[in-house]
Amino acid sequence: MKFNGYLATAALVTAATLTTAATLTGCTASGAQPAPPRAAATGQAEAGAAPGSAGAGAGAATGPAEAGEAAEAARAEAAATGHAGAREAAEAAATGHAGTGAGVEVATVRGTRIAVYKSKGAGSPWRELASPNDYGAERVFLVERHDGEWLRVLLPIRPNGSTGWIRTGDVTLTRTTHRVEVDPEAFRFTVYAGARVLRSGKVATGQDGTPTPPGRYFFTELVRPPDPRGPYGAYAFGLSGFSPTLKSFAGGPGQLAIHGTDDATAIGTRASHGCVRVANADITWMAKNLAIGTPVVVKG
Repeated sequence: MKFNGYLATAALVTAATLTTAATLTGCTASGAQPAPPRAAATGQAEAGAAPGSAGAGAGAATGPAEAGEAAEAARAEAAATGHAGAREAAEAAATGHAGTGAGVEVATVRGTRIAVYKSKGAGSPWRELASPNDYGAERVFLVERHDGEWLRVLLPIRPNGSTGWIRTGDVTLTRTTHRVEVDPEAFRFTVYAGARVLRSGKVATGQDGTPTPPGRYFFTELVRPPDPRGPYGAYAFGLSGFSPTLKSFAGGPGQLAIHGTDDATAIGTRASHGCVRVANADITWMAKNLAIGTPVVVKG
């Protein structure tokens, strides 16, 4: 958790290159790490995605074929079962509604700052956010709604689930069908491309006093710790959400993350300060196939 205390050094990961100096804010249950320097991060590990997967990352535009495939699968399910829910899923997939097989839109800031408004058409901004963010990653938002020249977006601020309005002209829009779902009760994650399961595995979640909060989030940065055998594993994705119980931790704001771990015995238990831990093989796969902006749902 900003990731709650973290590495003293970490490499930022970009699609083409790795740079130095990033630190999150930790998630180990064993106590605080040294406070991290400001850092940077990005979209995807430079090794590249597997053929036929996200390639340039979930933040990259997804072709109509993949969205169409998901919609067709939903229609087939509806036809086979006759369930109203399946029929609704098919319609949603065909029309591109958020959270369905057709995917969601990710807004990437064009300039060095972006104005965020509490309501569309408001006379003055509610706040301004810089791009790149504090970790050097491009500032992105998950789009919740279109309304003319305005977009309602999910914001990476407290309280979790906060939204605001930005202008369409200030961002570049892309679409992804990828999403990550985390089920804390089952200690399991699943990565989807539309209705298709790409990967699943076990997770560790927050302890009782520092729980992993349910909600809808998105990846905000990707960093590579200096030692893949360390407590944060091979890679760590920052999330747009924060701990409900820790307002700060080891110099950071208590930001949540999904990261690897060197302790395989902790997987399948409540072991962290709120972050989601996965096996190093799983986080490495995510780093190569998912990008910042990818939606993450923690069930509750």
